[in-house]
Amino acid sequence: MKASRIIGAIATLLFVSACKDLIVPDYNNTSIDDLTSSPTPTKITQAAQGLLVGTRVGIGEQNGYVSLLGILGRESYNFDPADPRFITEMLIGPLDGGSPAFGGNLFAAPYRNIRNANLLLGAVDKVVGLSASQKSAVQGFAKTIQALDFLNVINTRDDLGAPLDVNIGPTDDPAPIVSKAAIFTAISTLLDDGLTALNAGGTAFPFALSPGFSSFATPAEFTKFNRALKARVEAYRGNYGAVLTALSGSFLDTNAPITLGAYHSYSTGSGDTPNALFDPTGRAILAHPSIVTDAEKKPDGTLDARALAKVTKLPDVHTVQGISTDLVFTIYNSNTAPIPIIRNEELILLRAEARYFTSDVAGALTDINLIRTTSGGLAPRGPFTSSADFVTELLKQRRYSLLFEGGHRWIDTRRFGLLSTLPKALPTHNIFSRFPFPEAECLARVPAPTQGCT
Repeated sequence: MKASRIIGAIATLLFVSACKDLIVPDYNNTSIDDLTSSPTPTKITQAAQGLLVGTRVGIGEQNGYVSLLGILGRESYNFDPADPRFITEMLIGPLDGGSPAFGGNLFAAPYRNIRNANLLLGAVDKVVGLSASQKSAVQGFAKTIQALDFLNVINTRDDLGAPLDVNIGPTDDPAPIVSKAAIFTAISTLLDDGLTALNAGGTAFPFALSPGFSSFATPAEFTKFNRALKARVEAYRGNYGAVLTALSGSFLDTNAPITLGAYHSYSTGSGDTPNALFDPTGRAILAHPSIVTDAEKKPDGTLDARALAKVTKLPDVHTVQGISTDLVFTIYNSNTAPIPIIRNEELILLRAEARYFTSDVAGALTDINLIRTTSGGLAPRGPFTSSADFVTELLKQRRYSLLFEGGHRWIDTRRFGLLSTLPKALPTHNIFSRFPFPEAECLARVPAPTQGCT
C-alpha cells in the first residue's frame, strides 16, 4: 500500500513538474510560481497565449489525436516503417496503457493545459493593471479552452470516465475518476461560465490570438466559438433542444463558407510546430481505401467531391502486414496547414441532427441536402424513411465532410452504437471503443480502477 502510494506520488510529481513551465509561443517561459505569486499583465498575456499552444499539443502529430482516432475509425492508416505499433497495437491490439505514444496517449497533455488554465484563472484575479472587463475576457477564454481539453480527454476514454479535479498537490491522493456523464456536465458548465465571462469581457482581449482564431479575435466573436463547442457537446449528450439553442449563438451561417471556423495553427518558425499530418508521399500516413469505395457518385458519374478533394492516388500500392492502400490525404497540403477545431460545415450537420431528433424532419432534410449539394456535389435526396435511414445519411455526410479532422467517424459510430459497422482489413484486426488509462494513472490509485487499467 505504502509503495503504491509512493509510486502514485512520484507519478503526480512528474505530472506537476511537467506543468512547471507554461508552454508559450516564442516567449520566455512564464514560471508557475512567478505567475501565481506576482502576476503582471504581461505574464497573464503570455500564459493565455500559452493555452492555445497547449491545447494544440498532441493534435497534429503522427501519433496524435487526429491520426490515432483516424486509425480507430478507419479513416486512415499509418505505415511508419520505424514503428509497427500503428498496426500491431492500434488495429490488432490490445491498446496498452503502458504505451505512452499509443494506448496511453492523449491524456497528460490536455490535463497539463487544464491545470495551466486553472493557474491562470487564479492569477488573473490578483493581477493589477487589467480592467475588470479584461479579466473577464481572460476568464471566459480560459474556461472555453479548458472545456475543449476535457472534451478531447473524454472523447478518448468514453465510458471509463476521467479525473475532474486537477487542483491536487504532489503528495495528495490522486483525483477520483468520475463518470462520463459527470465530465460532460462539467464541460457544459465550463462553457456556460465561459460565455458569461466573455459577455462581460469588453471589446477586446488583452492578448492576441493565433491566426486560426482570426474570426473569433474579440470576446464577442469568441462567444460564437464557445457556443459552437457547446452545440457539439450537447449533441454528444443527446440534448438536442440545447444543441439548437447553442447553435443560435454560434457562427452557423448557411451563406458563409463551410470552411469558416476555428483552427489549430502551425508554422515552421523558430520555436513553433509544423503540421506532421502533411505526408504527401505516404511515407507513413495513408488514407483508408473505403473512402473511395464507399463514396456516393454525383449526377455526372464522378465521385463525391469531398472524396476527390481530400484524397488522391499514389503511383504504387503500399502494403504493410497484409494491409494495402494506394490513397494519400490531400487535406493538409503543407506542413503549415491548419487543423480544424470546429467549422461551419459541422454546425450545419449538428443542426440537421438536432432538428431531426426534435421532430423537425423537414428542416433536417434541408440541412442534409445543403451539405450533399454544396459540399459533396451530390443530388439532393428524398425524405428519410426511418430513424435508421436518417442516422445512416447523417453519419455518411459527417464522414466525408469532417474526414480526418478530429476522429469524428470513430466518435460518431460509437455514439450511435455502430462501431461494428467499421471495416476490418484482416480477421486479426479489432474495433476498439476507447483508450485505456495511462499506466501511471493506474499505479497512482489503490486499488486501481476496475476498468481501463491493463
